[in-house]
Amino acid sequence: MSTRTGNGLFAPDRTTVPAGTWLKIASGEPVEIMAWAGFDFVVIDLEHAPLDLQTAYRLINSAAALGVAPLVRVPDKTPSTVQKILDAGAVGILVPHVDTVAQAEEVGAACRFPPHGIRGAGGTSRAGAWGLRSTADYLAVGNDEVLCIPQLESVEAIKAAPEMLALDTVDAVFVGAADLSMSMGTTPASPEVQELIASAIEAAHAAGKKCGLAFGGVPERAARAVREGCDFVLLSNDTTMLAEAAHDLVRQFREAAQ
Repeated sequence: MSTRTGNGLFAPDRTTVPAGTWLKIASGEPVEIMAWAGFDFVVIDLEHAPLDLQTAYRLINSAAALGVAPLVRVPDKTPSTVQKILDAGAVGILVPHVDTVAQAEEVGAACRFPPHGIRGAGGTSRAGAWGLRSTADYLAVGNDEVLCIPQLESVEAIKAAPEMLALDTVDAVFVGAADLSMSMGTTPASPEVQELIASAIEAAHAAGKKCGLAFGGVPERAARAVREGCDFVLLSNDTTMLAEAAHDLVRQFREAAQ
């Protein structure tokens, strides 16, 4: 059973399900807007957005300062990328396309200091308060608080979920329903995909851990999934929220002006 909370995000005494959104815009304003909107966490998206490490570093800092838990979806599984993101102060990472137990072991080890993993000590980074945090505290936070969340995006990954979740270095899983359904030649709403999602949630709960999902701009679906056992949700993203608001504004104006 995982006891890591990601700086309170997965705290056992939470009374609400954590709700987050993706950040894809290379600017600090969306972080501030999401904080004012009431999101519990943000996921800075280095997989599907043109963001670099320096931008992620700034966004992590902004989110943390505003009381929003900063997670990062890393673009790859390399330990060097994971280490830079965690030393930048992220409370956790989402790792795309983790299909096997061996891959889960690798990314889990990249998140933990020896003897639990292979993460190198960087106590002069933000995560170490630039050398002002004690070494013991820096290492404890890295091993006891940082969240490692593999993304399950294939049938192979879903089948391996129980063994992945049995790893002490893994704290939760996130089911990428879009990629999962594409790999199966179907849609996220298909019964086959929904059955696999349910099995991932069941596996997470059996291990005493969390399972999350993304729902775009459909909060009703997210709420239904929570009632069915989902533990954390991602709703839309900064670019789509802006696009939808702009599109609706222009449409409403055109209709009213006719």
